[in-house]
Amino acid sequence: MDENKHLADALAEAGLTQVELGETVSDHLRAHGHAGTVGDRTVRNWLTGKTRWPHSRQREALEAVFDRTAEELGFVPPAGRRSPTRTEDPVNRRNFLTAATGTAAAVSLVATRPYAVGTTDVIRLRSGLDALTALDASTGGHEALERAALAGAAEALELQKRAASQRVRQRLYGVAADYTATAAWSAVDARQRDRARDHLNRALHLAGLGAAAESELRVWNAHAMLACQGQHFAEAVHAAQAAQATSAARRDPLFASLAHARTAIGHAASGDRQSALRSLGYAEEALTKSALDSPRPTWVAFYGPAELLAITSYVRDDIGDPAGAEAASHRALAALPQEFRRNRALATLQLALTQLHQGDVDQACATAEQVFTLMRGSTLPGRMRSYLGDFIRDLTTLAPGSGTAREWEDRYRSEWSRAR
Repeated sequence: MDENKHLADALAEAGLTQVELGETVSDHLRAHGHAGTVGDRTVRNWLTGKTRWPHSRQREALEAVFDRTAEELGFVPPAGRRSPTRTEDPVNRRNFLTAATGTAAAVSLVATRPYAVGTTDVIRLRSGLDALTALDASTGGHEALERAALAGAAEALELQKRAASQRVRQRLYGVAADYTATAAWSAVDARQRDRARDHLNRALHLAGLGAAAESELRVWNAHAMLACQGQHFAEAVHAAQAAQATSAARRDPLFASLAHARTAIGHAASGDRQSALRSLGYAEEALTKSALDSPRPTWVAFYGPAELLAITSYVRDDIGDPAGAEAASHRALAALPQEFRRNRALATLQLALTQLHQGDVDQACATAEQVFTLMRGSTLPGRMRSYLGDFIRDLTTLAPGSGTAREWEDRYRSEWSRAR
């Protein structure tokens, strides 16, 4: 018999163990008035292929948990039979995208139900979190996204009051922490520092309640970025070092790499060249040890070789190596996935700065123009507007009499204002 790889992949993506899947399916059955418990042996039979077509109620539960048909989960119906159309509508990403773009004042992530809340609800909440993460990657942080994330956190906290077990309660606290961290990150990207700090402190508290090490690392990572925005570079280094100390960083080299990369930025901004290069080296070494295709939360999908190259460019530019920074920017842009539109625009702007810092004014202005093309149709996040301000200031300082500089500044001050 053939193993059911599709179900195994779905299980890994959801972050569930075999035991947890059995409990989740059992929760669904009980919630809909059906008796019966799905144990570890049943789940094992599904995964090994021994059971090729589960009982109809079990199929319905599996489809509801994973938002996929039984066939998409790797099950094979007997000849002449098809899986019936599902009757239960899953909470889907459209709800969150609608809320995040401001066309709805609020969103109910999971309908209120009279039964105890189980793992199915946790998975559904996480699917909405994934949608907000995807929206952020495209457009950047903004207030509507922040509000939608806070609504998600509130829903998770409300559901934890009816959690079926302590494990489910902890997972819901972790989900609430991630939603709150998403709101915080949106505020960081929008350069709303006071709101961001409040959200981060709240997210750290919730991560502790949920024993959510990855959420804790995420919060410290954002704290480091926030401190850099306020030019508190020693604090940025300490926050990044706190991220290094989390159990998530100790377990997973990719998280460790991110924490070291963030430390490098803090060192570079404070003028500590050797420490910055040393931290970059640690980040590169850790990333080589990481299994990039391992299941992880979607918020960290942005980080990998391309993002580390983008960070390398920031660090090398800050420590006075614009040529090395330019080379890193070119490599980053060649590797960055197209869906990370905001990050591509930021990397393009960083490339323009490295060219400007080498005295290539015409090329720098031509490169900077691409930022507006990349972000056309979206409001520029506050962080990007701030970096554009840095470009204009450096341009004015380094080439005050350049006709190209005057033309670029006149043309794009107007467009920059319209993009607010």
